[in-house]
Amino acid sequence: MSDRTTSQPLNASVQGPSDCCEAGHSLSERALAEDIQTLTALGNDNRYEALRLIAEAENGVCVCELEPALGVTQGAVSQALSRLYTAGLVTRRKEGRWRYYSATESAERLLNVLDEIRAFDNE
Repeated sequence: MSDRTTSQPLNASVQGPSDCCEAGHSLSERALAEDIQTLTALGNDNRYEALRLIAEAENGVCVCELEPALGVTQGAVSQALSRLYTAGLVTRRKEGRWRYYSATESAERLLNVLDEIRAFDNE
């Protein structure tokens, strides 16, 4: 993701020709990479809609339910769920031959923030 090899926070000053400019943030490279992974996972319409469907379900959603709801192939659903799982946005449990997905607490909070932003923007 980055050409940097240090694990220090990216809050060091960036010095311009006259040593007057400072820019930075307090995130470590690991935290930055985790944020990018999370946002990238949500940056696709199928993954985002799948997460919304999963988050609104009471007891998890079976893969077989997502395919018709999203209108995509089983392979596309599996790829979307894999990315969401890797990003820590969903958990999965196996019951027989079926897998059920549920939203993590982090995913729930993130979706709530997006809802709040949308409500604020619509006021």
